[in-house]
Amino acid sequence: MKEQGIKDKSQLQPLIDELVLLKNQYQVLTGSNENMRKEPKNAKPKQNVQDDDDHVKIRSEQESFVITPRSEDYSQWYHDVISAAQMVEQSPVKGCMVIRPWGMAVWDELKDELNRRIKACDVQNAYFPLFIPMSFLSKEAEHVDGFAKECAVVTHHRLTASEGGLIPDPAAKLDEPLVVRPTSETIIWEMFRRWITSHRDLPLKINQWANVVRWEMRTRPFLRSSEFLWQEGHTAHATAECALSCARQMLDVYHRTCEELLAVPTVRGVKSPSERFAGADETYTVEALMQNGWALQSGTSHVLGQNFARAFGVYYQTADQKRE
Repeated sequence: MKEQGIKDKSQLQPLIDELVLLKNQYQVLTGSNENMRKEPKNAKPKQNVQDDDDHVKIRSEQESFVITPRSEDYSQWYHDVISAAQMVEQSPVKGCMVIRPWGMAVWDELKDELNRRIKACDVQNAYFPLFIPMSFLSKEAEHVDGFAKECAVVTHHRLTASEGGLIPDPAAKLDEPLVVRPTSETIIWEMFRRWITSHRDLPLKINQWANVVRWEMRTRPFLRSSEFLWQEGHTAHATAECALSCARQMLDVYHRTCEELLAVPTVRGVKSPSERFAGADETYTVEALMQNGWALQSGTSHVLGQNFARAFGVYYQTADQKRE
């Protein structure tokens, strides 16, 4: 201290007090059991802190939040925790969220690890348009019925000024409305039709990291929102056995990622017909059990059969020169 020109310890005391207070606040938030909550001498007035097994309440000049006891309201407890952790923020757009840096960091880690595991299954990444012609969705009846009520639709390509503000320009109406991607089966199978001509092109395994829009009525951050980030894999195979094997392989990838990376145990199973993906023959799922006793769908893998191949006219020439 003398070498640094500080002769009196009292000069450092305010800084020490501030560090101790910050450490105490950190331990309250994280539930640390270290015995470090004694007030330092000459400390500034303590913030209003209440701590018990289920309830932590902290108020300061910079921010204010309350964590609801989990036993009192499980859903609100979840919202409070992710807000207090600065992972997510409500956005000006109803049903959509702003993912803050802490939340995005978690997503990036998960995405990088899952991307590595997916590529290890001989899958290639690609990207497809956000906008899908409405006629594409109409080609597969079950698919359009399953997503029709959730679709956001673009009808004009520019705005124009009016007395009341901006309005869609009547002269800029699209020839065909465009659906904002709720999922990409239709546009991907349209591209598969162009890419698959021979048995040598199979199997074709494509993965996409993207955002999708499904106009949800009730939303929860990270669990269900009108816009969310995800990955979707799409494959084409010569036989039903190969398609089924691939679907089960990817379900195992999801299961292992949840357990090995996130430390979240899941149960593998098959969805009931009423819960099956729209347009699929079968939907396999991994479900996590939440602390309130509810099951949370944590990953799905679908067997689409020949439904989309037929709808989009995807055929190939077999090794013995037959068309299938």
